[in-house]
Amino acid sequence: MKGKMKLTFIMLILLVGVLSACGKDEKPSSSDGDGWTGKITIWDGPRWAEPGDDSGEDGEGNKYFWIEDKIKEFEKEHEGVEIELVQVPWAELPDKLGVSIAGQAWPDIAPVDISGSAVSIEHIEQGVVEQVDEFFTEEELADFYENALDAYTYNDKLYGIPNSMTVHSMLLNLDLFEEAGVEPPKNGEWTWDEFADAAEKLTFDRDGDGKIDVYGFSTYILPGYYEAWPFFYIDGGQPLSDDLSEFTFNSPEAVNAIQRLADLKLKDGSAPESLGGADVGGTFQAWASEEQRTVAMEPWATWAITSTQSQYPTNFMVANYPTGETGEPVTIGGVGGWTMFHQEDDGKKAMVAEFMKYISSTDEQYIMAKEYGTFPALQSAADKDPYADNPEMARAQEMSTQVVMLPRHSDWKKIDEVIQRELQLVFNGEKTAQEAMDTAEKDVQEFLD
Repeated sequence: MKGKMKLTFIMLILLVGVLSACGKDEKPSSSDGDGWTGKITIWDGPRWAEPGDDSGEDGEGNKYFWIEDKIKEFEKEHEGVEIELVQVPWAELPDKLGVSIAGQAWPDIAPVDISGSAVSIEHIEQGVVEQVDEFFTEEELADFYENALDAYTYNDKLYGIPNSMTVHSMLLNLDLFEEAGVEPPKNGEWTWDEFADAAEKLTFDRDGDGKIDVYGFSTYILPGYYEAWPFFYIDGGQPLSDDLSEFTFNSPEAVNAIQRLADLKLKDGSAPESLGGADVGGTFQAWASEEQRTVAMEPWATWAITSTQSQYPTNFMVANYPTGETGEPVTIGGVGGWTMFHQEDDGKKAMVAEFMKYISSTDEQYIMAKEYGTFPALQSAADKDPYADNPEMARAQEMSTQVVMLPRHSDWKKIDEVIQRELQLVFNGEKTAQEAMDTAEKDVQEFLD
């Protein structure tokens, strides 16, 4: 009996010790985040550099200063909360997230690249993205534009916070138009034939050495990026059927549009060899850099407008994508924002949500619109009229009525990788558009069955 009492006493002491140790390591949990302390990890991509800051190896300044400042402010207001920033180039974000999810080492917060159109349904179905409905009142939700919320809603549940919207538009270097004696499209509206004719006339030998120095058009092809894709829609084509059950990018409407764009390089000589490559930065520099200016027309998301108005001063205009057989202009839009990855602790989850809302407020969306070249996802931010003195951005905003969203298939990332791989072969001249898209159909169909 004494032996049993002694054993029980020892076990109680050990239990108290274990609980005490847990108390030192584990922070108190709270459904509203009050009292929670610890580390939150956020990933973010480069945005815009602080005015006058030309530091850094690339000479483009610190493009993470905005999120760094927000982190410092939040930590000051929430003693005991530490927020770690991991800088991730946008082009590397999808693969890095995929690896982190596979290793169950995801961040607490990750951005949704505005070029990617919407929150990842694949991540939702994997169960790694948290719902955030509980952290918003009906009044707060009513402030979001409906299409912004739709991009983050799946099965009537909200998975993230939209903070910005964009459309892709054509940016035209007016100095090169003038140098080549080409009239830009009136009101930024034109047909494919008018666009192709301009591209040909804008391709010329500037210094008379017998070699082409300036090309009419260029863009790039890369998984997760869609600057080229509105061209593929202009005759009525689309990658998947409306019910997402069939691959349709090998239809005549899509194939003819894809081939026409590739032929600007392959047959017409109106585009450089780099057309259809994967060099995002090099493509932009060829249009925007004062030392280059070797391409007259390129399509970009609206962030490029602000960049062209500040870091890369350019005499330019915003135009629609050319119209095709449908006779209607079309573009692709995206909704950037933040997603919260799976949380075990309710208190931490609430604190993560609080920080996400902190960096997605009306004021922050207004600043992002002004400095990063996006449209607010909140009506209250748009009501502050961030484009009052910016006619180029105001013109781009008009194009929001032309937006076609990408298919919201749960395997879209994998489908996109197949299509973009085949598109690169078309623009390299290794396959015709028909051959490439027929190949893509075979590989994509396994995700649709």
